[in-house]
Amino acid sequence: MPDPISDRLSDIFERLVALRHELHSMPELAYQEKQTSARLAACLGEIPGLDVRTGLARGTGIVATLNTGRPGPVVALRADIDALSIQEQNDVAYASKNKGLMHACGHDGHAACLVGAATVLASMRDQLSGVVRFIFQPAEEDGRGADAMIRDGALNDPPVQAIFGLHGWAALAVGQMATRAGALMASTDGFRATIVGRGCHGAAPHLGIDPIVAASHVVVALQSIVARTMDPLKSGVVTVGKLHAGTAINVIPPQAELSGTIRALDADVREHLRTQVEQVIRHTAAAHGCRADIALDGGYPLVVNDAKMAQFVVDTATDILGKDNVDAARPPSMGGEDFSCYLEKVPGCFFFIGLCPRGRTDFPAIHSPTFDFTDEAIAVGVRLFCELVLHARGGALNG
Repeated sequence: MPDPISDRLSDIFERLVALRHELHSMPELAYQEKQTSARLAACLGEIPGLDVRTGLARGTGIVATLNTGRPGPVVALRADIDALSIQEQNDVAYASKNKGLMHACGHDGHAACLVGAATVLASMRDQLSGVVRFIFQPAEEDGRGADAMIRDGALNDPPVQAIFGLHGWAALAVGQMATRAGALMASTDGFRATIVGRGCHGAAPHLGIDPIVAASHVVVALQSIVARTMDPLKSGVVTVGKLHAGTAINVIPPQAELSGTIRALDADVREHLRTQVEQVIRHTAAAHGCRADIALDGGYPLVVNDAKMAQFVVDTATDILGKDNVDAARPPSMGGEDFSCYLEKVPGCFFFIGLCPRGRTDFPAIHSPTFDFTDEAIAVGVRLFCELVLHARGGALNG
């Protein structure tokens, strides 16, 4: 029996790989993805039947819309396009040309998957109904690009009824997929604190108030929040990632600075941790004679998959990949993702696709300098995106 998705994907696969390599070689940070956006817009402009809008989300976001002209669901598919401040260590021909920047999270692969899905689905327009929206989003890593895309109408005209997104996952083998109903990824919040004391010579500490000692106690005290103020059956993380003070070995500085991240898998736990972090920092600093100036940065909400949409994705993936390759109850990750912002507006599902070649156990994790999206996984991502749209046309989303 003819399989139009496989046939068309086979025709374009090498082009998608070449595109992924090209994107990988020119990584750009949040809201600076000008070259990336231009290249993607050029690819989308070559696809017949797409209405392509550029310049969204401060200039680099793209929304391409495929309107079949027939009644049916409005389904959105999303990929992120920004990179990270990491120096690449891969020895490949398409390694990053931008010093200190790297596609270490696989967004080059995500974008290639979405271009592939747009190409295949546009070629099958006569077999589709409704509207398909392809969202290429900047600033996922740092900058709430999803919010910026939403503000610029990515989910409107006509209103999106369901949204799906994927992420390459190093812990899964190529050809595997994982997701779960409910909380899949954690909320993320940042905190920064300046511990203000009184500087003096290191040989006369009694003449000053040492902010380094106070900051050290703050770091230790923060570790008691999860261990001693939270229900042990719930999950949360408080991590101090930066601590800086002083410029000389014989001087007690006037202040110390620390910053870190708060992660939670429950909205109530998130608020509890935010409150506790502020109180612990303030009171611990005060106990050592210091003042604490604290700032809590609102990050990303939890990625919460709609139960019906998650089941829809699982059922669709099972048909394609086989039951043994689909994990419908993946343990939640403490990583964050601003796909959560779309899910607060529209029912949908975020899912992981495998990147580890079969037989390997040492595949680099995301955000590492040796990570590289596996080309073979592009075909899996394209296929899943396309099948979700095809299954949606039969009313599966309303069943």
